[in-house]
Amino acid sequence: MKRVLCKTCLIIGLVFVFITGVQAQNENINKNKFRQLGQELATPNVYRTASGAPGHQYYQQKADYQISLELDDAKQRIYGRETITYYNNSPDPLHYLWLQLDQNIRAKDSDALKIRTDTIQEKMSFWRMKALALDFDGGFKIDYVRDKNDKALPFTINNTMMRVDLPSPLRSQHKFTLKIKWWYNINDRAKVRGRSGMEYFKENDNYLYIIAQFYPRMAVYNEVEGWQNKQFLGSGEFTLAFGDYNVSITVPADHIVAATGELQNAGTVLSGAQRQRLARARTSKTPVLIVTEAEAREAERQRADRKKTWKFTAKNVRDFGFASSRKFIWDAMGVKFGKRTVIAMSFYPKEGNPLWEKYSTRVVAHTLKTYSKFTFPYPYPVAQSIHANAIGMEYPMICFNGGRPEKDGTYSLRTKYSMLSVIIHEIGHNYFPMIVNSDERQWTWMDEGLNSFLQYLTEQEWERDYPSRRGPIHKIVDYMKTEKNKLTPIMTNSESLFNFGMNAYGKPAAGLNILRETIMGRELFDFAFKEYANRWMFHHPTPADFFRTMEDASAVDLDWFWRGWFYTTDNVDIAISNVRWFKIDTQNPETEQPISRLEEEKREKGISIRRNKTQIAQTVTEQDTSLQDFYDSYDKFQIDDYTLQKYQRYLASLDSAEIELLNSKKNFYELTFENRGGLVMPLILQFKFADGTEEIQHIPAEIWKLNQKKISKVFPFKKEVRQIVLDPYLATADVETSNNYWPPRSVPTRFQLFKYKRRSGKNPMQIEREQQPEK
Repeated sequence: MKRVLCKTCLIIGLVFVFITGVQAQNENINKNKFRQLGQELATPNVYRTASGAPGHQYYQQKADYQISLELDDAKQRIYGRETITYYNNSPDPLHYLWLQLDQNIRAKDSDALKIRTDTIQEKMSFWRMKALALDFDGGFKIDYVRDKNDKALPFTINNTMMRVDLPSPLRSQHKFTLKIKWWYNINDRAKVRGRSGMEYFKENDNYLYIIAQFYPRMAVYNEVEGWQNKQFLGSGEFTLAFGDYNVSITVPADHIVAATGELQNAGTVLSGAQRQRLARARTSKTPVLIVTEAEAREAERQRADRKKTWKFTAKNVRDFGFASSRKFIWDAMGVKFGKRTVIAMSFYPKEGNPLWEKYSTRVVAHTLKTYSKFTFPYPYPVAQSIHANAIGMEYPMICFNGGRPEKDGTYSLRTKYSMLSVIIHEIGHNYFPMIVNSDERQWTWMDEGLNSFLQYLTEQEWERDYPSRRGPIHKIVDYMKTEKNKLTPIMTNSESLFNFGMNAYGKPAAGLNILRETIMGRELFDFAFKEYANRWMFHHPTPADFFRTMEDASAVDLDWFWRGWFYTTDNVDIAISNVRWFKIDTQNPETEQPISRLEEEKREKGISIRRNKTQIAQTVTEQDTSLQDFYDSYDKFQIDDYTLQKYQRYLASLDSAEIELLNSKKNFYELTFENRGGLVMPLILQFKFADGTEEIQHIPAEIWKLNQKKISKVFPFKKEVRQIVLDPYLATADVETSNNYWPPRSVPTRFQLFKYKRRSGKNPMQIEREQQPEK
């Protein structure tokens, strides 16, 4: 027994020593918020430099597509054949190829369906109940995979990924051609939501198709991930190689088709009048109708027996999407970029009017101009906005956007601005990620966050005080206040984000605006951001490339900001915890003694002395004055020869600069700041003076470099300060502004009152719960 106890004691002692040692180690680790992002970022190499630019051996793969499609309007199916030519520009031999089968997310055995969590609530929508028992088979049906000589290639499908095994390794700087045949059922977006599908119009038995992810697509291979073959589970979007596309789309003859790229056979699919209108639109500064509403209304009443094949080509794009319907109204206008003219176009059913005819194409043109100003001139020949209900999704040169008026043509303010914003956002995606081609499957924020930021700038240039939803710094505050267990850092994989919209869109956009307005300034930020866009256009950047470029092009060390805003869930709560006011003691008795006398008279004596004045009628020395001496009548503030001589001797010991400072009459304010939220930020201070004037001082974030919890700083002024405000213009996303004032000031929060009537069996608390808005 004694031996066992000794062993137990020894084990406990060793464990204690180990834990203590680990704790001591952790305490000795550099936790300074200004330490460099050395361990978090990949080591620079020949492919990606320390400056954030592509390296001298940077490479990327290429995939060219020849695709033939048929849209079956009767069965709502897509039938397709494709020939892919894949170029291995990497230094590595490839034994197999990976392709994305994103439609398999809608297969009956989809992992995305299996891992979805559900709950039953007292009140549930019909749509949600139907979704619980979904019975739709929308996955790819692969008929064959062959080489260029039509010899079958072995392939393995793993959910949304397909591996094609090669007969021999594909060597560096060689290419391989494969052929695939497939089909799938198109989802009704009112029943099976998704990034593409169809919309059914019951009143005239018509369909509007917005089609994407419709073909097996090459996955990306690079030096960062190898094959990016992470499964598509619904949130993390797409990572794709650039290439050239030649696509033929066969549809009913009365359909109008919009697609990525340029139409090659307008002479066979458009009428003479339509071709003339399209030619006029190229030089028009306002939208020209190619297909009028009257023509679209006539078309939707007909059913063509014939078919037409529309042919499109697109150069150097990473993907392809299209839309088709006999309901489409179509308008277009030209947008000049130097000697080039880009055609901005919109396709929409009559249900989109009057909003779409009035705004869509003009907003497309405005977006191209504004984004180009902050990045690079839009390089593609067309940009198209397609209207379908309740959607926002982007592909090269084409996007699908919601924003539908009521049936009588009226619309709410929310509908109008939602429509304008989604068009700006989705057209803007041509820049991020269609051209600056980041890995959406891994890092949603790299396209959605950067794009939301530019969307905000574009909205503000569209209309003064545009009600932007994301981008304004103060609008991220409520999200930053969220409980920590419901937050994830921005640098989290796309499938693991708690609040997808705020984490991937709102917080990065607000962070970039903080950099632009508060930390770097507009000039430095705009130059660096444009440098990043130009370095990585038509390439594949990583987060490290963005972080490094922004620093490299600005000479601003931002590692502290990337770490705090992107790698943690800390928030900004900086408080003015104390203010002390000082004035120089000149030691001039003629100046200081009257001041001291006044201060003495104003100084509160305390409750006992206050009461004793009335409750003690006479003290002993007041009753017997013989007990008083010199000190009872001595005036300590009296100016005499001794104090004057002492002051003269003091002046004689000073030089002219010291005398000038002594007589400057300056006020010194010692401010103490506490970092209560964790994130350091610059200090933006507004000083309001007694004479009614104001002054703003901007202190860089590096003031926190040696103490990230509490700092003090002295501010000298000739004038007296009446009020100090920290972050007066809401430029740092401070989550608690009530502690940003001196003198302290309460910031009221509004709440609502409501009346209730007595109801049988219900108390006021039940009634209050019923009146809460549904989440």
